[in-house]
Parts: sequence; structure tokens; C-alpha cells
Amino acid sequence: MKAAKKMAAQVLNALKARYPQANTELAYNDPWELLVATQLAAQCTDARVNMVTPVFFARWPGPRELASALQPDVEAVIHPVGYFRNKARNLIAAAKMVCEKFGGALPQTMEELIQLPGVARKTANVVLFAGFGKNEGMAVDTHVKRISYRLGLTDNVDPVRIERDLTQILPREEWGDFNHRMVWFGREICKARKPDCANCEMAGFCPKRKPPQEAAKRTENEPESAAQE
Repeated sequence: MKAAKKMAAQVLNALKARYPQANTELAYNDPWELLVATQLAAQCTDARVNMVTPVFFARWPGPRELASALQPDVEAVIHPVGYFRNKARNLIAAAKMVCEKFGGALPQTMEELIQLPGVARKTANVVLFAGFGKNEGMAVDTHVKRISYRLGLTDNVDPVRIERDLTQILPREEWGDFNHRMVWFGREICKARKPDCANCEMAGFCPKRKPPQEAAKRTENEPESAAQE
């Protein structure tokens, strides 16, 4: 644990130096919009999601409007982001649950958020931090998973176990920003197939562990909660 904390401190300092202000690339105006955008971003780029959400929110501004939407109409709008059938079904169902169970207001706890269709811990952590300013856990996406293993911050490949490992070795106040920084670092430097080690400030202390084989490509019929994690 002591060695892992030392490595985590080195990684954190390097990330903060490279990305002093790291935020999500997703465009949103409130926690509900962030939830929708994050669900749409599963297996899709943030840039493409940002092309779709202005039309989406103009037509369905909030959960009450979306709850009464027809699935084919939602599918037609979000088609460019992929997995559109699962995403449309889950978004409508989530909107209905927000209205019927939570009085139309997006809940602000992990336990309640993961009750929503299509919302697992990763999405819930993103919404809690960026939407409500709460560091309840660590959002573990493909970048966090890959880089954390490469750097030796975890020996696990399961997102829930990786989250547990990271939250034990990083200060709580850094959890949300650490995710954002790791995402940017994964996109620009520590890429999946060809990491740019020559331009990486961590090259001197990175063990360069090869990540385990990634899961096979997901299909349109796979549950959205699995696709997100």
C-alpha cells in the first residue's frame, strides 16, 4: 500500500502539472443533461455526443418531457452515437423513474442513481462529481482502467475493484479531477495501442505494464449498463 500511494502521488503530480484545469469535454447545463450526455457517450466520442445533445435537449428539455417520448423518435435523434436502441430505451425508462420515484428531480446519491436504467457506478460517479460536486467514488472508464494498470496503481481489471484500489491511494478531494485528467492523458499520451512514451513525463517511473486483453467489441443487443462499464 505504501508503494502504491507513493506511485499515486507521483502520477497525480504529473497529471496536475500537465492538466491544471481538467474538465469533461461533454457539454451540459445541469445534472440531468450531464446524465443524458454521459449515457450517450458510452462507446462514443464526446465530440459526437455534443453534436447530438443540442437537438435532443431542444426537443426533450428534462425528464418530464423525455418520459412521454416515443422510443423511435429518440432513436432517430441519437442514432449517430451508436447503441442507439439500448440508449433510447434506457433514457426513456430513466426519465420515467426520475418522475415517478424521485418527483422529477435527479437523485443525488450513488444508491439512488444506480437504480436508474442504464446507470452504473461510472456514470453515477461522473454525475455526482461534475453535477453535484460530490466525490463519492472514482469513475473508471477505459482510460482510467488501462492507465492505472500500466502504472501499477492496481492489479485488477474489474472496474469496481479498480475504483476501490484507486480511492484507497488517492486523496478523496482529488477523485473526480483525477478521472478527468486520466481521460485527457489517455487520449493524448498514454493511448491504448501506441502510447507516446517519448513525450510522457512519467516515463522515468512508469513500469510500462501491458494491460490485460480488452473485452471483445460489444454488440447492439448488449445491455447498456455493461457497455458503459
